Amino acid sequence: MEKFTKLILKLKWLIILSVFALTSLFSYQLKNLTINSDIISSLPDDDLVAKLYKNIGSEFGGNDMGMIVLETDNIFTKKVLEDVKQVTDSLKITEGISTVTSITDVLDIKTTEFGLEIGKLVDEYELPTRQSELDSLKKYVFSKEMYKGSIVSEDATATLVLFTLLDDADKQAVAKEVKEKIEALGLSEKLYFGGLPMMMNDITSLIVADMVWLIPIVFILIALILLLSFRSVRGVILPLLTAAISVVWTLGIMALADYEITIISNMIPIILLAIGSAYTIHVINSINLNVEKDRKKALIKALSFIIVPVILASVTTAIGFISFVFGAYLAMIQDFGIFTSLGTLIALVLSIFFVPSLISAFSMYNKNTEKTNTNKKDIISNIILQPLAKLLFKHPKYIFSVWGILIMISISAMFFIQTSVNMNAYFKKDNPTRVAEDIMQKKFGGSMPIYIVFEGDMQSPEVLKLMKKTGDFMETDHNINTTQSVADLIEEMNNAMGESKKIPDDKAKIEQLWFLLDGQDIMPQLVSDELDKGIIQSKFASATTSDIENFDEKMKKFIAENSNENCKIQLTGMPSVYVKLNSSLLSSQFSSLIIAIFMVLVIVGLILRSPLKGIFAAVPVVATIIVLFGFMGATAIPLDIATVLVGSIALGIGIDYSIHIIVGFNYKLKENGDVHKAIESTIMTSGKAIIINVLSVAAGFLVLLFSQLVPLQNFGLLVAISMISSGLGSLTLLPVVLILANRKKKITAKQTFN
Repeated sequence: MEKFTKLILKLKWLIILSVFALTSLFSYQLKNLTINSDIISSLPDDDLVAKLYKNIGSEFGGNDMGMIVLETDNIFTKKVLEDVKQVTDSLKITEGISTVTSITDVLDIKTTEFGLEIGKLVDEYELPTRQSELDSLKKYVFSKEMYKGSIVSEDATATLVLFTLLDDADKQAVAKEVKEKIEALGLSEKLYFGGLPMMMNDITSLIVADMVWLIPIVFILIALILLLSFRSVRGVILPLLTAAISVVWTLGIMALADYEITIISNMIPIILLAIGSAYTIHVINSINLNVEKDRKKALIKALSFIIVPVILASVTTAIGFISFVFGAYLAMIQDFGIFTSLGTLIALVLSIFFVPSLISAFSMYNKNTEKTNTNKKDIISNIILQPLAKLLFKHPKYIFSVWGILIMISISAMFFIQTSVNMNAYFKKDNPTRVAEDIMQKKFGGSMPIYIVFEGDMQSPEVLKLMKKTGDFMETDHNINTTQSVADLIEEMNNAMGESKKIPDDKAKIEQLWFLLDGQDIMPQLVSDELDKGIIQSKFASATTSDIENFDEKMKKFIAENSNENCKIQLTGMPSVYVKLNSSLLSSQFSSLIIAIFMVLVIVGLILRSPLKGIFAAVPVVATIIVLFGFMGATAIPLDIATVLVGSIALGIGIDYSIHIIVGFNYKLKENGDVHKAIESTIMTSGKAIIINVLSVAAGFLVLLFSQLVPLQNFGLLVAISMISSGLGSLTLLPVVLILANRKKKITAKQTFN
């Protein structure tokens, strides 16, 4: 290590210039970084549910539904109908939109004195204006199940304009344009924008807002903590400079590799600011503790001691992040793991190469080190570490028992953890998007699209009857308001012909009715051009995980019982995707934690040349993870696509503290051969860096409480709690374990402190 350190200092100017050159390169690339909040694009291509859902988009004119609700006292007025038509017309000429459905442009099947008539519900060129016409329209609309609760709310105070996006459209751009265009119309009705495309657009805006104002707050907060802790400009500038450069490099590499910022990866800058400074904090603390008149010699000695634990801490942290690559259902979580681990390793390289080079090149030594260390101790040492060390020696069993009780309570609370994949819950309750989704759910049966795909002859009476049977079965679920399929249209037409509301038994009869439907805008949304595939479209109202899972299970059972060789039935849609996401959260959490724990134990054990010490190092962080999950169960914080990351992150970051204690303990034990003195010395030296690190990292993550996205708020709180818990565990539980494991070598606490 000493030779390695001398080489670093010898090449200091090359290192400094290289870092600034690369930083300039990656900074330039940041302009190419884009944001993608579309969760559908992150679904795996090899998953059957996801693949079928994506195919709906390409085969039936788009699977992304956007919704606009116009709410007023009574929608059956001339003014409201004119406004609905204005909205409808604006959407029709918007590039990227395939279909638009509204009360002024919806298919209607009825019988007139001239026979069967297939047209529009109202004449868009001659809207009803007289009150008698409006009253007649209202009566007619509420007499038809296909309109009530689907296009018009049952209380007649709201109407829905539904539009679908083309499969190859830039969904976020279209959603943004739609919202701007409709709001610019200046309509008097209350407007609500819902559906997945609109939600993704709003999430993108919130991601940008979070990154713009949360990152500077994290930066300032960590700077204040570092200033109070180190009381030197060097102690503030170097950790933050390291973290900032690691953020720039990581995001620059993402841009170069053509990766996008997602709802998960937007946390990377904040995470790297919080943990990227950690390694530099340990380096500076080690330098401060080495008192030598020859400052270069002190620097070499300090670096020679700290490089191994810093490398070990960084590698284990990277393992915690990289574990997300294995078992994660969403590609965005896998990408998050890759680039966060990369950023962690970049921060490591900067802390052991760039920071010492800067200190040496610009004489950024602590000129008062000797005086500070010989004449007085700082507040952390006097108020926290010294009393803590005494407490550890006096009451190790009591401390161990307290941790044991806390762990048992946490294990009990873990069984109350719930999972959540509903994107509506990502927004605060007063957020316009959340309010809009609540309106959709209350008045129009929700906004989550459901598709049942039928493969067979779409003009076959058996297939259409099965399609109708499936639709009727779906509507027995209280979360399904209405369903729509070509079978419904055929049945409606047959009824209008005076031959009862049913699917005709004769295929020739069906073909005659079908001929009348040809050319209607709605047909490409319901059947394929070859007439060998058809779909049932519907929406699911509830956002509750149990309701979604129950419906999915019920439909899968029905499909298994009714699918046959003449008609293959498949289920897809957002509820099905959510079910897959939900199950993947648990499997991903379990697999990533197991992988991370195993790899950490192996690497720590190998580097420290002792499997037992690897286990010791893992004890505090495993205890922390148990406490963390117990806290989630007790406070009803759900396991979602953000909080599922916490366990492995807590392991990866939290193990750092244990590593510094274990390495310090080994070093001091070899130095004096006394277990208690080794522990006391380790607490007094490594303890300060751990406390500073815990405070800065926890503070950085607590800033996420001010995020506009609820999962990120929960994520920030949980990581902060895990950092405090793992820091406390490394300073209490781990030393106690070491004391009890080496009790035969124990000397009295009195002797230790004399």
